[in-house]
Amino acid sequence: MTNLNKLSRRERQIMDVLYRLEQASAKEIQDALGDPLSDSSIRTFLRKLEEKGHIKHREAGPKFIYSPIVARNKASASALSNVVKTFFSDSPLMAVNSLLDMSMADISEDDIKSLEKLIREKKQELNKK
Repeated sequence: MTNLNKLSRRERQIMDVLYRLEQASAKEIQDALGDPLSDSSIRTFLRKLEEKGHIKHREAGPKFIYSPIVARNKASASALSNVVKTFFSDSPLMAVNSLLDMSMADISEDDIKSLEKLIREKKQELNKK
């Protein structure tokens, strides 16, 4: 799997656009970024991302259409795993606790019920093993 943790800030921004749009031309990516980045700069970043194995392209008439190679959920899991390993001593419990402390004011009762349901489901999965 490709390593999204070794991307520059701009490369991560481009990947985020591609994950949101699922596929896009260089011009669509440039428009979605919403800041002045030249056409040649966008194309350079796209070429580098393709060389690193993060994206692929297909030809659609005179333009290239780019899309991510790794599904967002797999890339997210990989990135989150790295964050947990790096900042939380490889402890999911510490990471979840920190996340809950950060956002307790924003968590609704429905969110808490959903979290409880997820925990129950994960426990059931563990018990089946």
